[in-house]
Amino acid sequence: MHQPIDIEALCAERGLRITEQRRVIARVLSEAEDHPDVEHVHQRAAAIDSRISIATVYRTVRLFEEAGILDRHDFGDGRARYEAAPEAHHDHLIDVESGKVIEFVDPELEALQRQIAEKLGYRLVDHRMELYGVRLERES
Repeated sequence: MHQPIDIEALCAERGLRITEQRRVIARVLSEAEDHPDVEHVHQRAAAIDSRISIATVYRTVRLFEEAGILDRHDFGDGRARYEAAPEAHHDHLIDVESGKVIEFVDPELEALQRQIAEKLGYRLVDHRMELYGVRLERES
């Protein structure tokens, strides 16, 4: 389901100055197929440019988040994790044993959420859904 988002292009669109280190961090985040935390972003960025410090990654991630380029998630594992702000809405299922995050879209679920909001007298403008689960035992 992962659609790469060009974070560097989004920075240019929003008028953010893009240094060489920010460019590397943007590329790492654009290419991520998981939802990395800052430490993982730093490991990947430092493998490309060893001069990138963890402090630079923290500052850059915060800047990208404030600019609406990144979404921050707390999937209950005590670590803030990030993904490029998607153009299309999706929800998340988190495997609580492995930490794996699965993105999904379910039109029936989306319609039900709108119906619930309307029943309560609201027009739904946004939402975030995170489901937490463990794998079903497979019968051999």
